[in-house]
Amino acid sequence: MLNRRHIRVKVMQSIYAMHQHQSDNLDKEEKFLFQSIENTQNLYLLLLSALIEIKKKEENYLELASKKYLATKEERNPNLKFVNNKVLVLLAESDALDTALDENNINNWKLNDDIILSLIDTIKESKLYHQYMEKSSSSFEEDKNFIVDLYTEVIAPSERLYDYLEDHKLTWLDDLPSINTLIVKQIKQLKNANDTLIIPRVYKDEDDKEFVKNLFRKTVLNELELSKEYIDKTPNWDVERIAEIDTIILKMAICELLKFPSIPTKVTINEYLEIAKEYSTPKSSIFINGILDNLVKEFTQNGKLKKSGRGLL
Repeated sequence: MLNRRHIRVKVMQSIYAMHQHQSDNLDKEEKFLFQSIENTQNLYLLLLSALIEIKKKEENYLELASKKYLATKEERNPNLKFVNNKVLVLLAESDALDTALDENNINNWKLNDDIILSLIDTIKESKLYHQYMEKSSSSFEEDKNFIVDLYTEVIAPSERLYDYLEDHKLTWLDDLPSINTLIVKQIKQLKNANDTLIIPRVYKDEDDKEFVKNLFRKTVLNELELSKEYIDKTPNWDVERIAEIDTIILKMAICELLKFPSIPTKVTINEYLEIAKEYSTPKSSIFINGILDNLVKEFTQNGKLKKSGRGLL
């Protein structure tokens, strides 16, 4: 579920939080880091379950409307195309998803159905929905494309949903783009109505989980040593005015260069430059790139850059 860049961002945020809280409790902060990472799966499950709850709520509404004493012709014979959408049915009938929701106690929408009702209203107001409902039937591929577009254009951008996620768990906001991308990718990969939804693991493998711990601990426990590597490489920058997030990015990058021999140098530099572009100031990536480029040359010359494996330099 999480790629290495997302892991690096999580570690960076945890180190930043430690600085802000002036905390020196490594075990406590590490525990919070792992909890934050584990919670990404809950966000994934919560967003997928929103699609199921939207289907269920609309089904209930149509059934109740059809039983009204003065029900209209349309209410007595409702258009069931949306609730019978083959992808929504697949999700609602997925044993793997149902088990994961139960095991992780994901029942938020039962307690906050106003969010779901708001999403349904927005969906029904959309041009996308009306165009879909105009056609009496559709193939699995058409149903799938509709749900992908619906999620991308209506559900994911919902301010009401965003506000709820922010209030419920602040760390989710940084996870939201990658989780939305994952959900859309999974839906696109479904081949037919009998396909099986695979619930991804939080970590690709044990190496990634170990990477979290090692990157966090090796950076935090060696911050002074790591800062010495770049402190005299900033002649045109006032060290005390360098953005704190930049110093953390530099320390993490230098830590990877020196203490993670299996990670290619180019991968480390590219990853942290992308993180700097997204999370720091507009000029940060240029500044960080210059520092790391000089350090790699220096480490290579003095033999400190020791990489093992094929193509790691």
